[in-house]
Amino acid sequence: MRKTFLIIPCLLALIALQAQTPMKLSPAVQAFVAVDAPLIALTHIRVIDGTGAPAREDQTVIISGGRIQALGDAAAVPIPPDAKVMEMRDYTVIPGLVGMHDHIFYPAAPAHYNTLEFSAPRLYLACGVTTIRTTGSLEPFTELNLKKAINQGRVPGPKMHVTSPYLEGPGAFTLQMHELDDADEARRMVQHWADQGVDDFKAYTNITRAELAAAIDEVHKRGKKITGHLCSIGFREAAALGIDNLEHGIAADAEFAPGKKADICPPSREAREALLKLDIAGPEIQETIRELVAHKVAVTSTLPVFEISVPGRPPLQPRVLDAMAPETRILYLTQRARVGEAKDSPWPALLKKEMEFEQAFVKAGGLLIAGPDPTGYGGVVPGFGDQREVELMVEAGFSPIEAIKIATHNGALYLGELDRIGTLAAGKQADMVLIKGNPAQTIADIVKVEIVFKDGIGYDSAKLIEAVRGTVGIR
Repeated sequence: MRKTFLIIPCLLALIALQAQTPMKLSPAVQAFVAVDAPLIALTHIRVIDGTGAPAREDQTVIISGGRIQALGDAAAVPIPPDAKVMEMRDYTVIPGLVGMHDHIFYPAAPAHYNTLEFSAPRLYLACGVTTIRTTGSLEPFTELNLKKAINQGRVPGPKMHVTSPYLEGPGAFTLQMHELDDADEARRMVQHWADQGVDDFKAYTNITRAELAAAIDEVHKRGKKITGHLCSIGFREAAALGIDNLEHGIAADAEFAPGKKADICPPSREAREALLKLDIAGPEIQETIRELVAHKVAVTSTLPVFEISVPGRPPLQPRVLDAMAPETRILYLTQRARVGEAKDSPWPALLKKEMEFEQAFVKAGGLLIAGPDPTGYGGVVPGFGDQREVELMVEAGFSPIEAIKIATHNGALYLGELDRIGTLAAGKQADMVLIKGNPAQTIADIVKVEIVFKDGIGYDSAKLIEAVRGTVGIR
C-alpha cells in the first residue's frame, strides 16, 4: 500500500489559521508571481519527493502558510473548500533544487569575473533552484546584501548561503582574490568574515596545509563548514585535516601527480596525465574514496564545468545563448570553437573518469552533492547549469530518481536544513518545482519548468528568464 499523508478534520479546519503572515513582496518581485493564494491544492500530480523513493502518481499537494500541509493520494486527501485548485495532470513536482556550487559571478574575460547580482538570482529561481551555496565569493558584500534583499522580498531569487572570499595562498589566478601570508592570517580572515555574516567558507588551490588547518579549526569553532577546490593539498591530506567538503571530485585532485611537493600545486597537465593512468577501481583512488568516506567528507559534483572542455559539448541551446550579453556570447562561441578544434583532448576521458568516480564514491557510502560551477570560459550559465548537472548525473549512471535526490535531499542534508527543505513532505517548506512531463522517465524533462514555488509562492519561470535576456556576463 502506498504511504499516504491524510488530513484529519480538525487540521483541515485549522489550515487557514496556521497561515503565516505573508511577506510583502516589492513590485519588482510581484511581477514574476504566477500563483499566490492562502490555500493552494495541486491535484492529480506526479510526485518525486527527493528521498529516492519511486515517483508517485495521482497525488494531491496542499499548500498553506508557505508550507506543505498535506501530501498523498488524490483519492485520500480532501481539498479545502476555499483552496485555489490547480489540476496538474501530466505534470511532475520535485523539491526545489539545492545548488551547492552556484556562484553569483561569471567569466567576463580571462582571469576576470563580473558579478551577476541581477541575472543570476533570477535564473537560479527560474530553473527551479530555490536554495544556493555560493561556494566562493569575489564580492562578499554584494552577496550578503543580495541575500538580505531576497529575504526581504525586494529582489527575486533563491535562498542564499553566502560563502567567504577564497582562502588562497600566493599564486592566485585573478587579482580579485586575496593571498594569505600565513596560518595566523587565515585564522583572522575566517574570524572577520564570520563576524560579517557569511555562512560557509572555501579554501582554494594554493593554500598551504598550515593555513588550511588553521582555517578549518577556526571555522569549526564558529559552528560552520569549509569546502575546498584544492591543488596544493591532496584530497587525503585535506580529509585528515578535517575539511567538510571537496569540490569537483577526482578530476581536481592533484595528489597523484608524479613528484608532488608539499603545499605546491603541480602543473595541471601533469596532474591530468597522472589521473588518466589510474583506474577508478584501482588501489590509489579506492584508498582516497575510503579516506573521504571515513572522515565524512562530502564531494560536490560539478560536471557541467568539465563538460564545456569536451569538444562538441554541451548541446547548444537557444535559451542559453539568448540569456548571454552579445559580447559574452561571442567570447563563449569563439572559445567553444577552439575547444572543438583541439586534437587529442584529454577531457572526454577525464569527464568519463569523473563520472565513474562519483558512482564509486556514492556506492562506498559517500555524500555526493551537486552544483554546476558557472565559471570556465562561460559555457555554464546559472540555473541552466543546475538543470544540466542533473542530466549529466544520469549520463554518469545514476537513475533520474537518484540524480534528483543528490540535487535536492543531499544538499539540504549537508547544509543542515533537511528538516525544512530538500524533500517533499507534510510540514516542510513549500519549495517545489512544477515540471511539464516526467523526469523520472525522461530526465531531459527537467528543463520544462513552468512554475517554481518558494515558501508557497509560485514564480513564473518563463517571465524570469525573459527578464534577463541579453544580460548574463554584464549584470
